Amino acid sequence: MAMRLSPLLIPILFAAGTAVPTAAAQDAAAPATADTAQADAPASATADPGVDQALAGAWRSPENRARDQYRHPRETLDFFGIRPGQTVVEISPGGGWYAEILAPLLGEGYVGAVVDPAAYPEGRSRDYYAGARRGLETLFAANPEPFSRARVVAFDPKAPVFGPAGSADAVLTFRNVHNWRSAGTAEAMFKGFFEVLKPGGVLGVVEHRAAGDVPDDDRSGYVGQDQVVALATAAGFRLDASSEINANPLDTRDHPNGVWTLPPTNRHDAEDRQRYQAIGESDRMTLRFIKP
Repeated sequence: MAMRLSPLLIPILFAAGTAVPTAAAQDAAAPATADTAQADAPASATADPGVDQALAGAWRSPENRARDQYRHPRETLDFFGIRPGQTVVEISPGGGWYAEILAPLLGEGYVGAVVDPAAYPEGRSRDYYAGARRGLETLFAANPEPFSRARVVAFDPKAPVFGPAGSADAVLTFRNVHNWRSAGTAEAMFKGFFEVLKPGGVLGVVEHRAAGDVPDDDRSGYVGQDQVVALATAAGFRLDASSEINANPLDTRDHPNGVWTLPPTNRHDAEDRQRYQAIGESDRMTLRFIKP
């Protein structure tokens, strides 16, 4: 059930996907192969002015601003066609990196879809998602002006409902698909995306890109681009375009601790810091799907 956030008490429940906590702490180059896709679609210079205003917002931390060079939020949101006045569901916003941009831009049109801790038995996973909730409550309660109109829904990853059927203009997910594949909930998640979108609605996916298909039990954090396309098309989507906005040809994808070896997690020996900082964040696919 959706609810509006109060300016005084903002019950944000954001959590980063459905992997075990150690993998969910972080959120890679092969072209799309679907014949209907426009490969390497360029980013336009037509991003809504509100995006630039949100990017410049005083509520954004210096650490988040520093990652703009890797995550390309202006170009990415323009590629997905995000504009004020839309209803946009962000799936598992994690630490709120994109929520800090999307919620002020969209106001009451922003819906943060977060994992319900109660969907898990008592233990590590439930504690993780509850802890994420507390952290986000603190972050957003400190900035009620830009975030007071945002809405949230809590979902069970095994049977997710993100809002009334056909109610959203766009669903966005950033660096989450590997978590759902590991948890065995990817098919259910994509089905849920399809259900909540209006006909003609957009599913925007950014994900760490493997060189090719990876096994179901892969724990690198990377996913094959064809595998993501297959998940979406099986749910009923049509691949409309792909972009290299978030590509990084320096990422070899063969790191000892998977994608978490790279910034911003930096799970590596101290003496290797310069090497991995020179690579930057992961190589990522950026895919735009349409609900027919």
